Amino acid sequence: MSLGDEHGFGDSARADDDPYGGGQTRTRLPDRAGDPYGGARRGARSSSRGLVTVVAVVVLLIAAIAFANRGGGKGGSDAADGDGAKPRSASTAATGKRPVTTKTGGIPSGFAHDQQGAQSAAANYAVALGSTDMFNKTSRHTIVDFLYTSEAAAKLQGPMDQAYSTGFLSKMGLDADGKAPSGSTFVSRVTPMGTTVQRYDKSGTQIAVWYVGLIGMSGQRSTDPITASWKTWTFDLQWAGSDWKIVADTQKNGPAPVPGDDRAATSDEISKAIEEYGGFTYAR
Repeated sequence: MSLGDEHGFGDSARADDDPYGGGQTRTRLPDRAGDPYGGARRGARSSSRGLVTVVAVVVLLIAAIAFANRGGGKGGSDAADGDGAKPRSASTAATGKRPVTTKTGGIPSGFAHDQQGAQSAAANYAVALGSTDMFNKTSRHTIVDFLYTSEAAAKLQGPMDQAYSTGFLSKMGLDADGKAPSGSTFVSRVTPMGTTVQRYDKSGTQIAVWYVGLIGMSGQRSTDPITASWKTWTFDLQWAGSDWKIVADTQKNGPAPVPGDDRAATSDEISKAIEEYGGFTYAR
């Protein structure tokens, strides 16, 4: 329903629908040439137009407030703070926190002991655990020892060594040290799309990382082309002295978008992109 549907607002032909003339007493004067209502008619129209302007401003103000607070409601991150003075940002919006600047063994470290810090840690840990370094025993042990609690790392090293067996590496086109043959580029990369807090308390937290992963061999003789997959990686994290550590983690497929109609890149194009485009240090 438009404003013009209400009591003749914005339409001079409907002015008589309001018997009170917008709150003013009207006197019908004798007809005049070109103006059947004389001067009194002009006063009523001016009042109606003014009211239309006021109503339009109020409607726009209400719409602006609704837009600013969209997505709110019970439990929503758009709800106002405790004092009701300032709405919080949407749960998917960036917090504005700066990425950490410290690294240990090439892995970002020193995350804040709060929800944002836990999410940033989980995103960066997913990147490290999805990298090509995991296909080499020495670097894999270093990564696992650093990212997991000591108890979790001790339990994982053996099973991971079995998973990254020589036979598995051979199927991926790699040698026993996880190296690609000359002239080929092995790709294993995780790119986080976003994170969410599934549980948080002082002793631990559970963070889910939605990501797209690339894996495969780029080379003229490769029989394992690089493919993309969408997955969700969930980490149980524990604050251990000065940083977040992984206690346990699980993965599941999706959610995956509908594939587009993009032309698949050539082997040379993929190899060049992998060499030229570096990764990021993520911050929630």
